[in-house]
Amino acid sequence: MDAGAPRGKQKSDINVTPLIDIVLVLLIVFIVMVPGLSKAMKVVVPQVVVQTKVTPPDPNNILIQVDQDGTMTLQQDKIDVEGLKAKLPDAVMLQPLNYRKVFLKVDEDVKFQAMVDVLDAIRVSSETAKKKSLEQLDKFQGQNGGDVKVAVALKRRIVAVPVT
Repeated sequence: MDAGAPRGKQKSDINVTPLIDIVLVLLIVFIVMVPGLSKAMKVVVPQVVVQTKVTPPDPNNILIQVDQDGTMTLQQDKIDVEGLKAKLPDAVMLQPLNYRKVFLKVDEDVKFQAMVDVLDAIRVSSETAKKKSLEQLDKFQGQNGGDVKVAVALKRRIVAVPVT
């Protein structure tokens, strides 16, 4: 026994050997892990292409616009829902097979019911065009032309704020 140490007292020194072991293990783990973490995937940023030449609209495209006050236009002609149901099947029948598309532009302040009425008219005209083409199946080489696909766009108005 140690002659200088009092008898019956415990040694109160902190044993730092396990602490050093844990810190060294963590240091080795981080040294091994860091090179793997710095690898990044290469990202291709899309480039914005400004189109300077205006392409003319395709004459086969059918455009229906619904303005803020609820007025509808088919191509350039003003029309109501019943007129749309009457004229749209013939316009759809003129489109190439499997390319029956209708573009619908709706003002942002139009009531939903007006848009639902237009979409319902498009659905009815699609079914009517399909029935007509089934009646004239020999003219279309046994194909009925398919359903009408609708692309809907929301027209937003830009409000100019005067600068003072």
